[in-house]
Amino acid sequence: MDLHAEKVDGWFTSSACGSQGGGCVEVARSGEGMAVRDGKDPGRPALEFTAEQWRAFLAGVQAGEFDLV
Repeated sequence: MDLHAEKVDGWFTSSACGSQGGGCVEVARSGEGMAVRDGKDPGRPALEFTAEQWRAFLAGVQAGEFDLV
């Protein structure tokens, strides 16, 4: 599967989400950090993370810390 991000109004979502939305989240730059919101309900407040928090999260993803298998 070829995954890439699609940008919509400054927010990015994975191409794996498709047009149905599903349980996908969207991310956007927020100042020097990142914001995350629910793609199904983008009108709700977003969660905001500092650049350091975002880097730690990405490192955890790459290390498999959140794998359910």
